[in-house]
Amino acid sequence: MTARVALVTGGGRGIGREIVLALVAQGRAVAVADIRGEEAEETAALARAAGGNAKAYRIDITDPDAVADGVLAVTDELGPVDILVNNAGWDELRPFVETDEAFWAKVVAINYLGPVRMTHAVLPGMLERRWGRIVNIGSDAGRVGSSLEAVYSGCKGGVIAFTKTIARESARHGVAANVVCPGPTDTPLLGEIVGGDGDGDKVIGAMTRAVPMKRLGRPEEVASAVAYFTSDVAGFVTGQTLSVSGGLTMS
Repeated sequence: MTARVALVTGGGRGIGREIVLALVAQGRAVAVADIRGEEAEETAALARAAGGNAKAYRIDITDPDAVADGVLAVTDELGPVDILVNNAGWDELRPFVETDEAFWAKVVAINYLGPVRMTHAVLPGMLERRWGRIVNIGSDAGRVGSSLEAVYSGCKGGVIAFTKTIARESARHGVAANVVCPGPTDTPLLGEIVGGDGDGDKVIGAMTRAVPMKRLGRPEEVASAVAYFTSDVAGFVTGQTLSVSGGLTMS
């Protein structure tokens, strides 16, 4: 593998942390971006302990200035970004009729505009260098819908369509863009989401029963799909959506 630079948003924990570790195993230099600076530092330290080259950056993907400054810092310290993994996300389980404008704005800002903003910041350089890999972390909620996640599901569906369009626009320039859609996965975010519900164990149980394999996914299983899409051998694969969900979505 070439020692290209990868930037992973939401890299401080959960799926993002496993993605970082998978990419350093490929020999990539990895910028661990997260709004939680301490967690980003922890992930970077784990990556370095494994023999990788990783550095933490506190980046708020909802802030255009923070994104611009963060990408500039990564470029100055590690090199131009050739691999972007838009993994950062957030949600709360709420019936749609009980949500409001402020909630919608937060969900959209993180889950849709964040990936759009990050892509806009790094794609021109990829096109100029005629090599790039963009992997957006979607969700099976964006493919089939998910009760209590109306706006989140809409954002993830939008991410899938956005990625396909970037793939079409960028294909002739050596840039591939794909989506990985996790199903229910055992992460800190999932714990936070269902923890706000009085019946958290019941929610987890219902999620597990809905999966044909009858278990939650593991973060490293999602990371392995990301690692494939970012690899040199995936150069002829673009505009695709891959569910890592134990069969929850089949297409």
